[in-house]
Amino acid sequence: MSPLGAPFPSGTASFGTDGIRGRVGQVITPALALQVGYWCGLVLPDGGPIVLGMDSRSSGPMLVAALAAGLTAAGRDVLDIGLCPTPAVPGAIRQLGASGGLMVSASHNPPHDNGIKVFGACGAKLAKQQQAQIEAGLHGSGDVLSGFRANGRLEQRPDLLNDYRQRLLESVGSARLDGAKVVLDLCWGSATSCGESVFRELGADVTVLHGQPDGTRINQGCGSTHLAALQAKVIAQGAAMGFAFDGDADRMLAVDGRGRVVDGDQILYLWGQALMAEGALPENRIVATVMSNLGFERAWQAQGGVLERTAVGDQYVHAAMEELGASLGGEQSGHILSARHGMSGDGLLTALQVASLIQAQGGSLSDWLDGSFQPYPQKLVNVTVPDRSKRTGWENCLPLLKEVQAAEAAMAGSGRVLVRASGTEPLLRVMVEAAQQADVDHWSRHLAELADQHLNAA
Repeated sequence: MSPLGAPFPSGTASFGTDGIRGRVGQVITPALALQVGYWCGLVLPDGGPIVLGMDSRSSGPMLVAALAAGLTAAGRDVLDIGLCPTPAVPGAIRQLGASGGLMVSASHNPPHDNGIKVFGACGAKLAKQQQAQIEAGLHGSGDVLSGFRANGRLEQRPDLLNDYRQRLLESVGSARLDGAKVVLDLCWGSATSCGESVFRELGADVTVLHGQPDGTRINQGCGSTHLAALQAKVIAQGAAMGFAFDGDADRMLAVDGRGRVVDGDQILYLWGQALMAEGALPENRIVATVMSNLGFERAWQAQGGVLERTAVGDQYVHAAMEELGASLGGEQSGHILSARHGMSGDGLLTALQVASLIQAQGGSLSDWLDGSFQPYPQKLVNVTVPDRSKRTGWENCLPLLKEVQAAEAAMAGSGRVLVRASGTEPLLRVMVEAAQQADVDHWSRHLAELADQHLNAA
């Protein structure tokens, strides 16, 4: 058991697809953060400091303080960046040769949630084996030598944000955005720390929405999960493009000058074409997830490209990219990874890449989108299923499983169904994609109703 408190019951503090996440005061508490920091301090390799960062949520400073207390109690030196985009943390890890890092953020979740993302010494999300060691410690069964050491130091390092900002500027080389009219939706979150300044420094004519850090409004009707405000402002301003970020700015969705959404699949297609033209895309391979659109896959294959699919989650994309030697990968939600730029999902960097690529082509994002692939109709329905065992074990529900199989048989190769439990929220996600919109509407509604009926039965 940790000398800093009693263990947590198994399952109450577990790693999902993107760290530990939940409601503040219920799942995410100072007591939990204290022990997460302590066990991270024991599990992460010796030899370097641990980097901390946070988004703008009101609970962030409290949780950062608790994490820092746990880390220093484990004898670790801690470097606190403060408010920053998530990719600033792995960037600082690589820059300093740190032993790891933690980011306090619940990404796109509402303000009352928070979470803890953990990065290893290479800057990638923590390996499953290390996650299991930390969870074992939290649950009172850890086999790592523990003890109160109390010789770690805490240092405030806001200068590391400036280093991250400089890396963003360097990512586009000599490219400029002079005169380009751009709207940025900074989501009241991490992107407010430097998003506007980097675009202005490159010469863009910038309009900003939700541009101050405000943890009470983060992700509320704004950002990459709520694009209506950005779409309206782009059209009203006559802007060339707009970019919306999530709460911790590790992902981004774009809008063209006509208000049309440019999602992660379109971004991969644009960036992939540019890398292919440079001869900088090994085997013309892009790594995406099971959520990526069939229209994207077939258009990319028609150009001689290869699309590898993984489970949902940037850590799975990252692992496949490393295994295959791929240089580009990402998720439809706008979480894009580039081997050239450190393999960290980075919404600001992706936005700069999209803007500079379009500028270099001499056209507009709207022109490019007009000539891009035609996505298949796709619909995602979220079904709230509070019972975790029923949610993750949905395949044991025979009526639902039978209807999923019936849907796939009915679409006969012209569509697909994907049902999966969210790793960050109490949701079962039902996605249907097909050549015909009528099939998408029918099966998504039918399967979602069936899931609700059977998985939430008393």
